[in-house]
Amino acid sequence: MMEESGLFGLFAFIPILTILTYLFLLAFGIYFMVRTLKFMSEKTKLDQQRNDKLEALIKAVEANKSDM
Repeated sequence: MMEESGLFGLFAFIPILTILTYLFLLAFGIYFMVRTLKFMSEKTKLDQQRNDKLEALIKAVEANKSDM
């Protein structure tokens, strides 16, 4: 009788472990997507700043060429 309840407990634990694994993967997926969106937003902002600085540098070089 003891072995039957032990075996039943093992079979009862497997679905719980499966559900917890799926929940963990779902939570990780959501976390990963949120972090990726934040990263891409920050990258876009920094790229825009770099492009503005590059444009200012190009204008300064062109102004320096026209002064010569």
